[in-house]
Amino acid sequence: MDHAAPGSGLPDHFPQRIVCLTEEPTEVLYALGEQRRIVGISGFTVRPPQARKEKPKVSAFTSAKIGEILKLEPDLAIGFSDIQADIARELIKAGIEVWISNHRSVDGILAYIRRLGAMVGAHEKAEAYAQRAERHIADIRAAAARLPRRPKVYFEEWDEPIITGIRWVAEIIGIAGGDDCFPELAREPLARQRILPNGDEVVRRAPDIILGSWCGKRFRPEKVAARPGWDTIPAVRHGDLHEIKSPIILQPGPAALFDGLDAIHRIIAEWALR
Repeated sequence: MDHAAPGSGLPDHFPQRIVCLTEEPTEVLYALGEQRRIVGISGFTVRPPQARKEKPKVSAFTSAKIGEILKLEPDLAIGFSDIQADIARELIKAGIEVWISNHRSVDGILAYIRRLGAMVGAHEKAEAYAQRAERHIADIRAAAARLPRRPKVYFEEWDEPIITGIRWVAEIIGIAGGDDCFPELAREPLARQRILPNGDEVVRRAPDIILGSWCGKRFRPEKVAARPGWDTIPAVRHGDLHEIKSPIILQPGPAALFDGLDAIHRIIAEWALR
């Protein structure tokens, strides 16, 4: 039996029971008003807050409660990246349709919003939402262009070992008015490819601002400042070490294009105008 599309009286032929294995599909579907389709979410979901109250949590990032997911009888599971390949394999073997996105850039996030919207029959709403994000990006880029100087920005995704920022983070830093210190590493999709053997290269590149977002734990600027030789770094000398909360920057979804971009631009603008 077909479900009816809300308010249309017409059958809704799009997925009705979606399990979101990461946060970004949950955030997008809520933003599009399509949250009724979601039957399960990632335990790491914090955006939007109501999702945690309304939806059962059935997965972490590298593991999932396959049995619990199957009980929900999903007609689609949505995840992100090769890191979730094992979860995807188990669900596919159980006969579940799975979509694993693998985007790593700002353009990729925008395309993801449009694609996910089309998959649930909300193409027009997704297009409007993506265009809103594009306007916001353009506004911040224009504001950044008016700043008198651009800082060198070092973004740290993890501390032991030291892992530098992924591509969408480096691009957001550029839009916000800074220059990422490790652009060549930002192109590497896997975290292990962005590991630094030690902090010497950060010292050599002398960032003006240090941003930390240690996935899942609090950034400790005092620990970073105390690393051997780091007292010579301009950012350390002037106290320009800041935390960017993981949920607004380390998820390749809308949060990074709105709240994450805003947070980084505020820090850069304050530095540039000082």
